[in-house]
Amino acid sequence: MTHHPDDTIAALSSAPGPGVRAIVRVTGPNARAVIDHVFRPILPTGGEGLPGKTFRPGTILLSGVPAPLPADLYFWHAPRTYTGQNLAELHTLSSPPLVERLVADLISAGARAAQPGEFTLRAFLAGKKDLPQAEAVLAVIESGTDVDLKKALAQLAGGVTRPLQQLRDDLLNLLADVEAGLDFVDEDIEFVSKGDQLRRVGAGIAHLTNLRRQLDDRTVSGRTIRVAIVGNPNAGKSSLFNALAGAPAALVGPVAGTTRDYLTRTIDLGGVAVELIDTAGWQHATDTIEEQAQRLGREQTGRADVVLWCVPGGESFTTADGTTLAATAAVVVRVATKCDIAPPAPGAIVSSVVSPDGTVAVRAALAETVLALTRPPLAPSQSRCRGHVEAATAALRRAHEHAREDDPQELLALALREALEQIGEMAGAVYTNDLLDRIFSRFCIGK
Repeated sequence: MTHHPDDTIAALSSAPGPGVRAIVRVTGPNARAVIDHVFRPILPTGGEGLPGKTFRPGTILLSGVPAPLPADLYFWHAPRTYTGQNLAELHTLSSPPLVERLVADLISAGARAAQPGEFTLRAFLAGKKDLPQAEAVLAVIESGTDVDLKKALAQLAGGVTRPLQQLRDDLLNLLADVEAGLDFVDEDIEFVSKGDQLRRVGAGIAHLTNLRRQLDDRTVSGRTIRVAIVGNPNAGKSSLFNALAGAPAALVGPVAGTTRDYLTRTIDLGGVAVELIDTAGWQHATDTIEEQAQRLGREQTGRADVVLWCVPGGESFTTADGTTLAATAAVVVRVATKCDIAPPAPGAIVSSVVSPDGTVAVRAALAETVLALTRPPLAPSQSRCRGHVEAATAALRRAHEHAREDDPQELLALALREALEQIGEMAGAVYTNDLLDRIFSRFCIGK
């Protein structure tokens, strides 16, 4: 931590740039005094809102700006705020020069410019959010799809925290029973039986195993990935399409241009739904039907997430229709087909549909590419928690073995403490300043 958490801080918390409204947020012990430096209410004694919250319309007076600007003030009194401190928001016109001047005047009045994620960091330090929930705030901000947003909101609502807290409470109770027995080792008092130890440790292992499964499931989006198979006529595209689809869905023949319309087939690759698309070969259109086939092929290629560019063995990867690949943002995978006839071009994935294993390399490369696309960057809590889950599970397995083998209870207590330490770090009950800096520095300023 570079700065003291009791400093009063200010920052723009809405999107930067021109707009209808900008929101500048101030929090800290002196938030009200800082706000009063620039804000003038229209109703000095009025205001309305929920208990602990005040709303006042008014104006702001900025240095170097001759006229007052319209603004609304929302003020929340500690401790019933996001940060646990006095919290104010000024809503005004979203003009970048005026917003910069407003923040500068607030800093001149005694505030400090907020660091990235400092508002949410204070929510964590005040006990308003635990670490998984704080990380979920960042996941909500960075969500790119509805699926990602729903997962982040579920985590923000405590979907990870509540089960972790219950598990931690259960293991703390078990550790207390075990250590109580150690205090009375010379007396005939049994605080927890062997069967109860095994049951409660086993329940903890099951819980962590389920949590690990949930973390793995959350890394893969449910969106169907589109894979277009493209290339020149008679490049073996339809044969590769049939081989990957596992059924003769496309017509195959030695005459170039067999495929005129595009064909689709959905397959499963590593648990991810993939829509294969077989397109017409690239060539100059000689009639209306061929022109339509070329247009449809370009449209499907442009909408694809992955393009399998097929070139027969012995030929180089040069295309007669460079605009087709240049216009797509898809990941291009080069596939050398018919490699039973001629060697592949350098750097290409080798394939041959006449061999039972001839498309294994293509399928493996495609699966790796698809999983990379559907596995977005892990939310901080997912990547961070996975290591703690594995370490806590290993510690509980050792605890289970100690209980089963009637090892000294000191070893059981040690393993339980190791598991609790990992769970505590996961939930944020145990943390270091370096960890907090790594997590909250990824936030944008004002959040």
